[in-house]
Amino acid sequence: MLFRRKPKIDESGRVPVTGTQIEQARQRCLQIVKKRAAMSAGVAAIPLPGIDILSDATGFAVVVDEVNKEFGLTQKQIERLTPRLRRIAYEAAASVGGMMVGKMVTRRLIMGLFKRSAGKMAAKSTAKFVPLAGQLASAAIGYALFKKMGDQHVEACAKVARELEAAGKEEFGNESPMPVM
Repeated sequence: MLFRRKPKIDESGRVPVTGTQIEQARQRCLQIVKKRAAMSAGVAAIPLPGIDILSDATGFAVVVDEVNKEFGLTQKQIERLTPRLRRIAYEAAASVGGMMVGKMVTRRLIMGLFKRSAGKMAAKSTAKFVPLAGQLASAAIGYALFKKMGDQHVEACAKVARELEAAGKEEFGNESPMPVM
């Protein structure tokens, strides 16, 4: 399999609840995105039309799952929150445009996201037909597109986590707003 799902974080395990933990999770996630974007660029350089789109969709689904888990924002983790914090999590995700925060990631959702970037995807695929320079351009476009979308998701998750931290402090005082089971 091209992209294997390796569970980095146990869903019931640690969840970032303080500003420093959120920032550390953010930095780890940005590194995950960078690594996956480089993989995307490598696949985009292969002169076979269509393989890069399939690879990007699969790879991005893995990145979204890993980032959501890292921030404690998978659907299962959000459902463990108190009703008030759960509502805040979903409202915060909607306000930052984080359509994949706290959601089950499906191919349909990922393909919808890629359709928004259809022009860049078409340029990437078309560039492959020009020997060498086209492959390099395709790889560069693939890297930039994947990294931009991944970074946006990381920032959306970080913002949701910060809003949950603030709401949890109001509700629980200095105690953890998220259950760590």
